[in-house]
Amino acid sequence: MWKEVPVTTPANEPESSAEGVAGAPKRSAAGLVPLGAATRTWFAISLETFGGPAGQIAVMQHALVDEKRWIGQKRFLHALSFCTLLPGPEAQQLAIYIGWLLNGVPGGLIAGGLFVLPGVLALLGLSALYVSAGDTTVVTAVLTAVAPAVLVIVAQAVVRVGGRALGHPALVALAVAAFVALSVFKTPFPLVIGAAAAVGWALGRWAPKTMRDAEPSAAATDGPMPLISDGALHTERPSRTHAAKVVGVGLIAWAVPVGAVIALTGRGSIFADQALFFTGAALVTFGGAYAVLAYVAQKAVQFYGWLTPSEMITGLALAETTPGPLIMVVQFVAFVGAYRDPGTLNPWVAAVVASLLTTWVTFVPCFVFVFVGAPYVERLRGNHALSTALKGIMAAVVGVIANLAIYFAVHTLFRDVSTVTWGPVQLQLPDPGSLKPLSLAIAAFAALLLFRAKWSVLRTLGACALVGLAAGLVELLAT
Repeated sequence: MWKEVPVTTPANEPESSAEGVAGAPKRSAAGLVPLGAATRTWFAISLETFGGPAGQIAVMQHALVDEKRWIGQKRFLHALSFCTLLPGPEAQQLAIYIGWLLNGVPGGLIAGGLFVLPGVLALLGLSALYVSAGDTTVVTAVLTAVAPAVLVIVAQAVVRVGGRALGHPALVALAVAAFVALSVFKTPFPLVIGAAAAVGWALGRWAPKTMRDAEPSAAATDGPMPLISDGALHTERPSRTHAAKVVGVGLIAWAVPVGAVIALTGRGSIFADQALFFTGAALVTFGGAYAVLAYVAQKAVQFYGWLTPSEMITGLALAETTPGPLIMVVQFVAFVGAYRDPGTLNPWVAAVVASLLTTWVTFVPCFVFVFVGAPYVERLRGNHALSTALKGIMAAVVGVIANLAIYFAVHTLFRDVSTVTWGPVQLQLPDPGSLKPLSLAIAAFAALLLFRAKWSVLRTLGACALVGLAAGLVELLAT
């Protein structure tokens, strides 16, 4: 299924260079990065993966490119460009891909698994704390204060992604169309993504100027000389047999736990619904976690009723404060939903089972995508039709995230929201008289910290949480 390719010192680099770099592993005669050293490095990286994909990618670049020098800057960006083509969290898939380059399939499994493990454990604890103590005055006040900050964080994501993706008026129009389709006509998320890919492909073919990339700067491609040459990294011969084996193993890894849980609880249980829904979500998460959150929120809140809109915002806030991909918010959704509808199980057992099962079905596809696609990465990167389709998706993602921001704003800043239906048009309109002044003030405070003071996401959330804590203590003392 895979083969190890010896990692050797580049021919033009002195053998002693590896020994002189702080933090470089002591390599064997074959020149391989020891799996133990790689594991320790990936574990250290996993503890620093706060701040969303941009921060996570920066942590990996510092550790692997600048400090360890196990991979070059160009090769790192090459891997990143491949991961942006895939559905799912690109930072975690980048870890899988680089782990695969360094140590084959075992390295990819270790890197990808460790990348999410601390976040899984942290969010599991926070979810348990929420369902057990979330209705206390102080905890409620803290979470209420954090929600407006999350609203501003999503708005910041609109600005950042828009700055990268909307380089032409045609792409701006595509983003606006995606926003209207989701917010006004309630078009299904996968349909919006599929249509955006088709429009991107069409623009790339008949209006290529709309898809032209900016020239990369020298600073983006330069970097320290790696200790391991690009040609010596792990590789795999592309073949249908290899792809079939990976897909087969992935299907078994997905089906065994899902089948066992469904066999024990029944097809009509919440566990079956969550496993199938979040598996589908994992396959359409183009554009990052913020893009798919609108889809998850729509289904989890409005269709399945697993949690309320304000609780969805709370889950996002908790995911923002833990290491790992932001898509880990689905773990919170599953935990809360199963705790309230445990079926024949104990609520706590049901919540933990649902939480871990949802995490499993969300991330198994990530490993399959990378292990299948990595051997074809050069071919994928050179595929013009695929790259233009991706640009169309990224433009639509701006509208998707903007829709999420509006959804959060309506349910965060107002107490009363009503749904107005007029033919195919469906709008959620707030009652102006139900505006929450404190939430509006905290949102303004968070915007000042993020956009003007340039504070980090984690630091901003902490400051808003302190405001909520103070408000909660005042209310507690007043009673």
